[in-house]
Amino acid sequence: MQQRTIIKHVHVTEKTNVLVNLANATSNKCLARCKTSQYVFVVDRDANKHMIKKAFEELYKDVHVTSVNTINCKGKQKRVRGRMGRTSSWKKAIITLREGETIDLTV
Repeated sequence: MQQRTIIKHVHVTEKTNVLVNLANATSNKCLARCKTSQYVFVVDRDANKHMIKKAFEELYKDVHVTSVNTINCKGKQKRVRGRMGRTSSWKKAIITLREGETIDLTV
């Protein structure tokens, strides 16, 4: 697999914004202890942690990945025109970088 097919896109929520800003947190004592930023991405369901780490380091050349945590998210049941359906399942990866390293997520 190529790195573009493994890492699909950034997963942006309020909780993921907190994880990205962990290294800059000073107001909360618990968050101030964390020295590394974490980034959340939607990844291919067949990719493992080693493949995700390698693809991420190839995509962002000047960063070093410390750890990769993966979560399989089930699709939700939805009602469409009176019938029950299901959204597709997906996988997300929480990527922790080395202390002091960040990436620019703006396009």
